[in-house]
Amino acid sequence: MIIRKLRIQRGWSQDQLAQMTGLNIRTIQRIERGQTPSLESLKAFAAVFETEIYTLQPETVMPTEQNISLEEARVIEYIRDLKGFYGHLFTYAMVISGLFIFNFLTTPEHFWVIWPAFGWGIGLVAHALSVFEVFNLFGPEWEKKQIEKRLGKKL
Repeated sequence: MIIRKLRIQRGWSQDQLAQMTGLNIRTIQRIERGQTPSLESLKAFAAVFETEIYTLQPETVMPTEQNISLEEARVIEYIRDLKGFYGHLFTYAMVISGLFIFNFLTTPEHFWVIWPAFGWGIGLVAHALSVFEVFNLFGPEWEKKQIEKRLGKKL
C-alpha cells in the first residue's frame, strides 16, 4: 500500500516504476496488492523514492488502520475500475473497426460484422453500467444488509 501511495503521489504508472527500479511489473503489482517485498525490491524502491528502506516496509496494523483513508481506497478502486472500462472500450473500438474493414474488403455483400459488434457491445454496456453504477443493485447498502443478515446484528 505504501509503494502504491508513493507511486500515485508522483504520478507514475506501474510500468514507469518498473523501468526505474528494474523490477518486473508483475512484481510491483503483487507488492501493491499486499505481498511482502523482498529486501532487494525494498532497496530498489528506496533508491527510486529517495527514502530509507524502513519507511517502505509494510506495517503490521489492522486493515482498517492502514495508511490510506477509506475515501482514498474507494477512489483508488473506482479509478482502477474506470481504467479497466476505458481499456475495454478501446479494445472494442479497435477490434470492431478491424473487423469492419476486414468485412468490407472480403465480403462486402454480407454484413456479418454486426453480430460480433452487437454481442460484444452488450458486454461493454454491462461493464459501463457496473462502473458508472447506473443500476446499483449490489451496492454498499445491499452489502451492509447482507453482512447484518449473516452476523445477526446491526452495523
